[in-house]
Amino acid sequence: MAFPSRIFSFFPFTTLCLVLIIVLSFFSPPHTPLDNVAMIDKWTHLVMYGGTVGVFWLEYWRAHYRRGFFLGAAALALFAFVVPVALGGVIELLQAYCTGGRRSGEWLDFLADSLGVVLACLGGLTIIKSLARRLWARDHEG
Repeated sequence: MAFPSRIFSFFPFTTLCLVLIIVLSFFSPPHTPLDNVAMIDKWTHLVMYGGTVGVFWLEYWRAHYRRGFFLGAAALALFAFVVPVALGGVIELLQAYCTGGRRSGEWLDFLADSLGVVLACLGGLTIIKSLARRLWARDHEG
């Protein structure tokens, strides 16, 4: 039981973002003037999931390089990609079949969720790799 609590202690804002996504996914949003913006729902999904994974990468940087917490490649893939994409899929299925028509599950929402995750993973990996190179170069200067 130590591993999950350790994960949550190193990634508190990521956990908060995931909880917010779950809560926001099951309440009926109010109508706003933004409802008239084309594809606003899809952009919202992309930003929510991309932002959450972006927060994950920031917290990973802090935990790994500042506090010595290490996640292997498989764990990184699990937490940065598989979990958010799976969460998006499960939420869309639950919205389609368990909300009594109050919410609708859509494949395009799932696609927007997944695209946000992919973009954030690509950006996160690129930035982490660049920062790691800089730290390595700084620590090995002659």
